[in-house]
Amino acid sequence: MTPDEYCQQQAAQSGSSFYYSFLFLPNDRRRAITALYAFCREVDDVVDECSDPALAHTKLVWWRSEVENLYAARPQHPVTQALAPHIESCGIRQELLNDVLDGMEMDLTTDRYADFAALRRYIYRVAGAVGLLAAGIFGYRNAQTLEYAERLGTAFQLTNIVRDVGEDARKGRIYIPTDELARFRVPVADVLALRQTEAFAELMRFQIARAQQSYDEAIGLLPPEDRRAQRPGLMMAAIYRTLLEEIRRDGCQVLSHRTTLTPIRKLWIAWKTWIAP
Repeated sequence: MTPDEYCQQQAAQSGSSFYYSFLFLPNDRRRAITALYAFCREVDDVVDECSDPALAHTKLVWWRSEVENLYAARPQHPVTQALAPHIESCGIRQELLNDVLDGMEMDLTTDRYADFAALRRYIYRVAGAVGLLAAGIFGYRNAQTLEYAERLGTAFQLTNIVRDVGEDARKGRIYIPTDELARFRVPVADVLALRQTEAFAELMRFQIARAQQSYDEAIGLLPPEDRRAQRPGLMMAAIYRTLLEEIRRDGCQVLSHRTTLTPIRKLWIAWKTWIAP
């Protein structure tokens, strides 16, 4: 199996909404974004699948050294080997890959966020930095596109937080800011016990509205001359916004189950966005 095939397998098996936007890209850019996605998947799995925090930390230290290997032209892992040909052409910056690793480290040490300002620092590392990397892979001419990409990454992560509240709570993590839990009178104990209440549903509607606003702000920042190149991000945004609406229509039952869209629906949304003027 080649490094590109390894990354392709990682992306296809994940069932992620992101995978469907990759299908429409030219070969070189598709290989680059698939390798970036596989990198994010690998380091995220270190945190999610390793029950021993010390071992997870050791693995992330290894990945940090592997990023150094990548920029020293001696990558060892299939993912970094797949990334290597695109470093210069796509402007894949080492500090942004390290930002992603910093975000993974936060997951090992932090399971609560006092307020949205604290959460934003985490979101930038695990999603905003990825948005900046993706923008370079898709291509842009106007530097303002980087502001769009960082804001869009924030919107994606806010969507993930809403979708995964129950899944995260089962791991003892709560990404909803503590001050917002208090404002909506939702005890931490209720979330950890997966107790669905009207107060919790109202809190989730607030989170959904903020995520939707983040999409609006991001798209408003996208310069017209870069809209065509950045269509993959717009496709992902269309899929994720549809997911948020499904969660809202379902009564925000995110503690009991994880709302998903079918593969064919994701593909349909992606295609409609791709052909839109």
